[in-house]
Amino acid sequence: MASIIKEIKDKTAYLTLNRPEVFNSFNREMALLLQSELDAAEKNPEVRAIVITGNGKAFCAGQDLKEVTSPELNPGFKKILEEHYNPIISRIRSIEKPVIGAINGVAAGAGANIALACDVVIASENVSFIQAFSKIGLIPDSAGTFFLPRLIGFQKASALMMLGDKVSAQDAEKMGMIYKVISSENFLEEVNAIANTLANMPTKALGLTKRLLNQSITNSLEEQLDLESKLQIEAAQSEDYAEGVDAFVNKRKPEFKGK
Repeated sequence: MASIIKEIKDKTAYLTLNRPEVFNSFNREMALLLQSELDAAEKNPEVRAIVITGNGKAFCAGQDLKEVTSPELNPGFKKILEEHYNPIISRIRSIEKPVIGAINGVAAGAGANIALACDVVIASENVSFIQAFSKIGLIPDSAGTFFLPRLIGFQKASALMMLGDKVSAQDAEKMGMIYKVISSENFLEEVNAIANTLANMPTKALGLTKRLLNQSITNSLEEQLDLESKLQIEAAQSEDYAEGVDAFVNKRKPEFKGK
């Protein structure tokens, strides 16, 4: 059984974490396969949006502790971070296509932080997010200490990481941790609708927007203004810009090609 299920439909690559018997916790095989599938989605010109979700009751419970507690399986924390989680986070942020985190169940540890690295995070109403690391004597990884304070503020992030509190989907939305909570009954339908919307938007502009957001974290105001100018000129040279303007002038619906 493949640890990642891939389906491409309606210009979207759906990548489903598929180890439901262990709440989709990561082992080396699944981590490397997710990287490979993200690379394939990035290179495929037919794919204009990516959805990451989980099979079963959980989105992802983080690291499979059986792997790190079995001497014959344990790759060691250095390898786990440098070869598993860090490359996954880097890929999510560097792919210039929208990456949607469709959080179908509990997201804990690295699973929670992979979710937070996505461009648009939507969660089913029964979801909870847990910075579970402190419960077993570890520190947050997978860029949790980078993204969470920027999303919800330093004090709130510090408390959630140290206390390991469970955060409901509703509270996560209220504090700005995620974009939206969706009812369980309509979850798949809404995920597909959001993915379809993004996949039919001007992909070039969305990718450049993502690059700007990444740079805004470290740029000064002047540096960001300069980069906006540079990338706006690039966006204005795209086929999608010409299509968008023509559609606006002629009062018709645009048909963007992602170019």
